[in-house]
Order: sequence, then C-alpha cells, then structure tokens
Amino acid sequence: MAIITRKPRNSSLRFQTFIDNSDITTTKPERSLVRGMKKTGGRNAYGRITMRHKGGGAYQKYRSKDEFLGERDVEGKVVSIEYDPNRNVRIGLIIYVNGTKRYILMPEGLEVGNKIISGEQVEAKVGNCLPLRSIPVGFVIHNVEIKPGSGGKLARSAGSSIRLVAKADEYATLQMPSGEIRMIHLDCWATIGVLGNADFKNISWGKAGRTRNRGIRPTVRGMAMNPIDHPHGGGEGRSKSGSHPMTPWGKGCKGTRTRKRKSDLIIKRRRP
Repeated sequence: MAIITRKPRNSSLRFQTFIDNSDITTTKPERSLVRGMKKTGGRNAYGRITMRHKGGGAYQKYRSKDEFLGERDVEGKVVSIEYDPNRNVRIGLIIYVNGTKRYILMPEGLEVGNKIISGEQVEAKVGNCLPLRSIPVGFVIHNVEIKPGSGGKLARSAGSSIRLVAKADEYATLQMPSGEIRMIHLDCWATIGVLGNADFKNISWGKAGRTRNRGIRPTVRGMAMNPIDHPHGGGEGRSKSGSHPMTPWGKGCKGTRTRKRKSDLIIKRRRP
C-alpha cells in the first residue's frame, strides 16, 4: 500500500494524504458478522467522562472478529479483504470448509485465495494460528494472548508485530513493538506474520474535519485555561510557572512513572 497525495484543488486538500485502497476487494461487509455499536462518548456506566476528547464521529458498525480462534484444525480460505472503520488494519473474511464465516486481521503477504488454519500442530506460515510452544524461535507474530484463553490482546494495530526471542520452562520471551521484553505462557496462542497497512501512521489528516469524523474532539492546552480548571492555567500572559507537566488533576505526565503494580514477567521495560 502507498500514500496518495491528491491535487490541491482547494486549501483543505493541500496537506491531506490518503491510503491506497486498491487492496480492498469488496465494500459490503458480511451481514451475519456485523452488529450495531453504541458510542460511549468516553463515559463509563455512571455517565462520568473517563476518556477525554471523545465524541461524535461517523456512524460505525462493528465487525465481529475471530477473537478466540474457535475453528481449530479446520482449513479456511480468504475470500475478501475489507475496510474496518473500527481499526487501522484491514480485515479478511474467512470461509471454513465447514461453512463457518469469520473475520481475521490481515497480515502482510496474505491474499485472497490463500488458505489458513489454526491448530497445535499446523505449519508455522503467515496467517496460521498456533500456541507459542509450537512456534519456532525467531518468528514474528501478532494478535498474541496475554493469558491462555483470553483472546488476542497484543500487537493488533497496523504494521505491528512481536518477535519470539526465546523459550524456557513454561514461558516464552517476547520482544514487544515498544521495545519491552516480557514473558508470556507457552499455552497462549498467536498468529504468524506482520500486520499490514503499515503506512497508516504516515497519513497527514490535513484538516480538523477528518479528525472529528474519527470521533476525536479538540484538545485545549492547560496553559490556555484558568487556574481552577488546570494546574498550568492562569498568569499574566504565557506562563509555565516553573511547574512540571501535569494532568488537569495534578498527576505528573510526560515521563512521570505512574505504574504501582510490578510484574515479574517483564524483563526489560520500554523505558530504561
């Protein structure tokens, strides 16, 4: 895939770039795998905002993905590659020989017509899903479980992958996309390959409207607020007041460590 720059017919197109969609083979999703999705606006069950700058955005429907890899030892065929409005990576529609239809995240090198399979003793090739104990050391993987049976949690965004560095006792050592090195139980499942659509991170959105369509609301600087609204607020003119970067609630940010629980499974953190 490539980045497309359009002719600047107006000022809003001048700095916009787009992803080439020539890899997408159909524009209509599989109806049996699509369901409605209610927007939360960043609010929890009590109606309180727990995630700021969320709201609005284009209407979306959710595509049910093969999260728990239910079809074991059954061969499936990739019949289409589709756009998913809820994620930055392409999804592929798989039809298994028993008639079951499921969506998967599309890795690089997997194309329409290719066959995949999930199982404990299947071949370790792109698109196949295996437990970590069956994957050779040195392979790159994605959609990795963090606990056995929990479903894929790690390396699910466009262009991301995890390298299997070593295996010892009942744990595998993985090098994460962030540089963190951690251990995962060998009974956890993962999919072989690197996720596609890696150019997504190079998109220049070009105007505020495209960001609003993604459901992201404006972010106001703390320095532009009043002292009652933010620790950085107030002052005559621009003033940082010599304080460290903080959240609106006085918690340190931009480098301040906030993790309290320590995990023995993390060998090397992403920051030294």
